Amino acid sequence: MKGIVFLGERQVEIREFEDPVPGADEVILEIKASGMCGSDLHVYRSPGGGPAAARALGLGGDGKAVIAGHEPCGIVVARGSEVSEKMAPLGARVMVHHYDGCRICEACQDGWAQLCKSGFTVFGITGHGSHAPYMRVPVNTLVNLPDQLTFEEGAAISCGTGTAFEAIKRMNVSNKGIIAVFGQGPVGLSATMIAVCMGLSVIAIDVSNERLKLAKKFGAEKLVNAKEDNVIEVLYQHTRGIGVDYAIECSGQPEARLNSVRSTKTWGTVCFVGEGKDVKFDVSPDLLRRQLTLLGSWTFNKALQFECARFVSKHSLPINKLFTHVFKQSEASKAYRVFDTQTTGKGVFLF
Repeated sequence: MKGIVFLGERQVEIREFEDPVPGADEVILEIKASGMCGSDLHVYRSPGGGPAAARALGLGGDGKAVIAGHEPCGIVVARGSEVSEKMAPLGARVMVHHYDGCRICEACQDGWAQLCKSGFTVFGITGHGSHAPYMRVPVNTLVNLPDQLTFEEGAAISCGTGTAFEAIKRMNVSNKGIIAVFGQGPVGLSATMIAVCMGLSVIAIDVSNERLKLAKKFGAEKLVNAKEDNVIEVLYQHTRGIGVDYAIECSGQPEARLNSVRSTKTWGTVCFVGEGKDVKFDVSPDLLRRQLTLLGSWTFNKALQFECARFVSKHSLPINKLFTHVFKQSEASKAYRVFDTQTTGKGVFLF
């Protein structure tokens, strides 16, 4: 079968791989939708491709190129000898929690394989991912896809939307506050949509007017272009000098992180979600003397992934509208050139 591989320096290649065969505790998925995630761009842009990006992000790996894609959604088409029909019925519609650890430690038992101290695999970065017609995964990584949701929606929940959901849950938001969402890529747009659904007033911040227009469609009450406006001044003006109740930083940019801290009110809560890079601020005036709560949130566990899917289904969130571009596998180079502009919504490969 053919799979998409990140070569680095904004180059991709479609390579031939052997068809996957399940191990004893594994299943084979026929991939129906494989989402494109903002974190893919770290690998896409890396000088050394996937292996170098994995090292830079502290994710390990064996240095070999792998099939990209960590937002899988599809159906079970084959099972290993130790996987029963009850565990993974043939034809079952499933998402994948895109990590696998030792499966024994406390983190793994709690569904947080990405926190495994013995090391873990990240599908699409250090293990073969879903930008291919078929994918082999351990049965313990499967997460049921509610019947009401499409495969594309399941793919979005499998990283971007699920990441936003977990972060907002961690922030323990009330339904009367104001939240600033820094970065309106796939994660930020998901955060905007989820926060609006939870009753929050959303201020959307980005450097792309195209993405800000999408945020407006998803319910953001105020739009701020960080290239054109002084973000901190605008946010304090909008809140009558008080600051926002909550801020979630989804871009990973140092300036956005600093602005998210400095625009949040005393006793407010800030959550960093975007991967990579550093941020520098003065702890006493920026954090301690304003009694801020500062959180870091990295994706989600299996239980939260399913909870997110149920939340999306229950509230009929239009996450399908996150997808502004749909691609065939053969269009991989074009797909990532478009996505790399960071002016679009989400992209997805359909098989």
